[in-house]
Amino acid sequence: QLQLVESGGGKVQPGGSLTLSCAASGFTFSGYRVTWYRRVPGKERELVARFSSIGETTTYANSTKGRFTISRDNAKNTVYLQMNSLKPEDTAVYTCNAYYYGDSDGQVIENDYWGQGTQVTVSS
Repeated sequence: QLQLVESGGGKVQPGGSLTLSCAASGFTFSGYRVTWYRRVPGKERELVARFSSIGETTTYANSTKGRFTISRDNAKNTVYLQMNSLKPEDTAVYTCNAYYYGDSDGQVIENDYWGQGTQVTVSS
């Protein structure tokens, strides 16, 4: 079964840390753009951090730059989101996405997988 499974969410006090995991099942992340998003009820989904599909280029939201780190363990087929210095405004449902687009001699392959989401609550 092709899926993404997230884990690591929970409740933490302001200033604390959490590490989220996104494990791929049934496929590997090779060639995929992998993105962590978050959503707060009533607001639009926000890009938190991203690995490009090629190489190790990373992108972060201005609100998370310097506090969050996206990383990967290819042997475990898992992408992580290390979150430090957490703030109450980081409270959200965090979701992992893996997107692949390939075009070979006119044959287009497009895969788009989403995890189920994990709740992160930052509160004292």
